[in-house]
Amino acid sequence: MVSMIRLTTIITMFMVISNMPYSHAELSTAFYAKSCPTALSTIKSAVGSAVSRERRMAASLLRLHFHDCFVQGCDASVLLDDTPSFTGEKTAFQNAQSIRGFEVIDDVKSRVEKICPGVVSCADILAVAARDASVAVSGPTWKVKLGRRDSTSASKTKAEQNLPLVTGSLEHLLSNFRNKGLNDRDLVALSGAHTIGQAACVTFRGRLYNNDTNIDAGFRSNRRRGCPITGGDGNLAPLDLVTPNSFDNTYFKNLIQKKGLLHSDQVLFSGGSTDNLVAEYSKNRAAFNSDFIAAMVKMGDIELLTGSSGQIRKTCRVPN
Repeated sequence: MVSMIRLTTIITMFMVISNMPYSHAELSTAFYAKSCPTALSTIKSAVGSAVSRERRMAASLLRLHFHDCFVQGCDASVLLDDTPSFTGEKTAFQNAQSIRGFEVIDDVKSRVEKICPGVVSCADILAVAARDASVAVSGPTWKVKLGRRDSTSASKTKAEQNLPLVTGSLEHLLSNFRNKGLNDRDLVALSGAHTIGQAACVTFRGRLYNNDTNIDAGFRSNRRRGCPITGGDGNLAPLDLVTPNSFDNTYFKNLIQKKGLLHSDQVLFSGGSTDNLVAEYSKNRAAFNSDFIAAMVKMGDIELLTGSSGQIRKTCRVPN
C-alpha cells in the first residue's frame, strides 16, 4: 500500500513538472550539435569581427541579452520592431537611445540562416553572442545552454515595468533582480559588466549636478566637462574611466573611490547591504569572474520558451 502511494506521488509530480509552461529540461549545451554543428563557430566569428571593428560593441551585446531576459524572459523580444499589433521594447524609457547592436545580431542571424535555415533561434544567438562578446574583450567564458525559442510579440509597457532604472535606489535594484529569481550577489556580479562600455550624458547628468555627496569631487569635475548641465545629452563617457576596454574588476575599485558613473552603479557601494560584495570583487578578480559566470547562466534561464512554444524566427526583427 505504501509503495502504491509513493508511486502515485511520483507520477503526479512528474505530470506537474512536464506540464510547466517553461521547461529548462530541454536546454542543452549540445542542442545544435546535430541540427547545426557549425552554429557556435559561426556566431563566434561574426561577434569577434564586430568587436574588432568597434570595441564598445562587446558591452552592447552583453546589454542586449540582459535587457532581453528581464522582459518576458530570454525570448529575443527585445529585437522585435514595432508592428500594427504591438509596440515593442526598443522605445521603452530604459532602452531608447541606449541599447544597440541590432545590426550585429542581424548579421549573425543571416550567416546562421545560410548554413542552417530555420534552426537556430534569435534568443539563443543573443545568449551565445553575449558570451562571445565577453571573451572578445578578455572576459570570462562559460558554456551556454541552448534550446530557447523566440517570442512572437514584445511589449514596451512590460519593458518599462521590468527593466531597472539608472536612477534607481539600491532597494529598487534588489527588488527588481529578486523578481527575476536573481539574488544580491547576482545583482552586483552582473553590474560588473559595466567594466566595459559607455553611457550617454543624459543617463548620468543628475549624478553630476545634484547634491549627491557619494561622488569624488575630481571625478565629478572631470565628467562635467563632457556633460554640461544643458545640452549634450548624447555625449558618451566610459563606465569605467580607468580600463574602459578591458573586462576586469576595476569597476568595483572605482565604486570604492566614489567614481561610479551611474547612480545605479554607485548605490552598490553606499553604506548598504552590497558593500561587502563590491569590496570582495575589488580585491578578487577570480571571485568576480566566477560569480559573473554563474549569474549569466542563471539569467539565461529566466522564463524560457522551449519545445513547441514560440517559434524560430527567420529574421530577428519580425515574427514569422
